Amino acid sequence: MRLHFLTTLPCLLALSCQAIAADKTIYGLNEYVSLDLDVQVAAKLDTGAQTASLSARDIERFKRDGERWVRFYLAIDDAHAHPIERPLARISKIKRRAGDIDEDDEKTYTARPVIELDVCMGNVKRQIEVNLTDRSAFQYPLLIGSDALKRFDALVDPSLKYAAGKPDCSNAKSGE
Repeated sequence: MRLHFLTTLPCLLALSCQAIAADKTIYGLNEYVSLDLDVQVAAKLDTGAQTASLSARDIERFKRDGERWVRFYLAIDDAHAHPIERPLARISKIKRRAGDIDEDDEKTYTARPVIELDVCMGNVKRQIEVNLTDRSAFQYPLLIGSDALKRFDALVDPSLKYAAGKPDCSNAKSGE
């Protein structure tokens, strides 16, 4: 009787994992995304990063009608020369890597402004938090971390690229 239970248990676990995975969308290591900033970019999906980061420059915090806002320029290419202004959602503390820490500076983190953006990937649209930092030295202007990937119910297959195709959320509502 005990042997029957031990052989049945792995099968039950496999079936429940398949049921959970069936509700997920498979994305590649890189995907095209459309941002509600009227721009489409290539993004890197990084399950090892917690937060999403968007390439921005000349980032400036200010107050408008007593509320905290941020003004920035997209650091994507020369075509994005107009400033963008968004309400500031919060300030994120990002852990610095060992090579990024200045010996004279005791801070082991970098404070980054965070905004909320509607992001379309494939035919799924979600509102996610994105921190702003200059990513112009990186290949992808947008990094999508695990917090946002959870909102997309995503499974990431690193052997794939652009599995979701071009973003098309013309009929999609921003989901939870």
